[in-house]
Amino acid sequence: MTESARFFTFSPLWRLGTAKAKVYPDRDAKHPPFFPRKRTQINFMTTSGAKIGIHFHVHLVSDSTGETLNALAKAAAARFEGIFPIEHIYVLIRSDKQMDRALTEIESYPGIVLHTLVDAELRQKLETFCRERDIPTIGVLDSVVLAYSRYLGAAEFSKRSGAQHNLDSDYFDRIEALNYAIAHDDGALADKLRQAEIILIGVSRTSKTPTCIYLAHRGYKAANIPLVPGRELPPELDELNEPLIVGLIASPDRLIQIRKARVLAYTTAGDERPSTYTDAEAVREEIIAARRLFERKGWPVIDVTRRSVEETSASIISLLNEKRTGRLGGI
Repeated sequence: MTESARFFTFSPLWRLGTAKAKVYPDRDAKHPPFFPRKRTQINFMTTSGAKIGIHFHVHLVSDSTGETLNALAKAAAARFEGIFPIEHIYVLIRSDKQMDRALTEIESYPGIVLHTLVDAELRQKLETFCRERDIPTIGVLDSVVLAYSRYLGAAEFSKRSGAQHNLDSDYFDRIEALNYAIAHDDGALADKLRQAEIILIGVSRTSKTPTCIYLAHRGYKAANIPLVPGRELPPELDELNEPLIVGLIASPDRLIQIRKARVLAYTTAGDERPSTYTDAEAVREEIIAARRLFERKGWPVIDVTRRSVEETSASIISLLNEKRTGRLGGI
């Protein structure tokens, strides 16, 4: 298992179609025009001649799963308009041989190097290699760990790779939460909602299921119940005090757009949806009825029209914390 490092590299042209780049006559065979050693700005053109944006290499080196690096790299890239990182991901790097393979790739395609290496020797090897070649390298957790150390007055304790991925109680809580979300999807097992921490209620296509799955990944037991015209909600909801019940809505235009796309899939599968499913007036009535219901019940409401699942989940977790601390709804 010591040599089980996984290398994932993405061709720079995999999503660009036919590309044309500026010519850099001083590049050697090892650093062709698409990958200039010093300059990162490359103007790629589609076959229609429209500029796509700036592409550059980012190397993510991890001695664990690479999830932390991947999330951070995407968050950083999202701060810039028109830039597209070409990711080279190296995970489970725990030996010199594995590191050598990563260094070969980094030298071939210079760019920014981000790492979360714990082993001091491997870390020094990577940083020395990059420094000698004028390649920027950053230990992305360094400043956070240093801040923790100074605040707590203690040195970093764990030197084990992937220490955040312990098979501890939190891990098994997340697995249990995921099983719960799957079992209680779309109103299933409504008689067991007392075990839920969060219950999402909304009309069709308001991202109830993916939000529950994401919340489960964060360790929260979440169930969801659809609002269907002409169908009553489970009476058990009126008896629940512990779970946070949240209403999800979206703009009628957005719902109609999503539903029309889904109708094709349902029709192909032989499941005929009612004609009112995408009718503009019917959808607006659904939203109005949902808003009135949520207001009558005193449930907090989140509009998911322009929110990602992650953003919706963050708002729900915030509401749950407020409920637990007694600041929500005068509790």
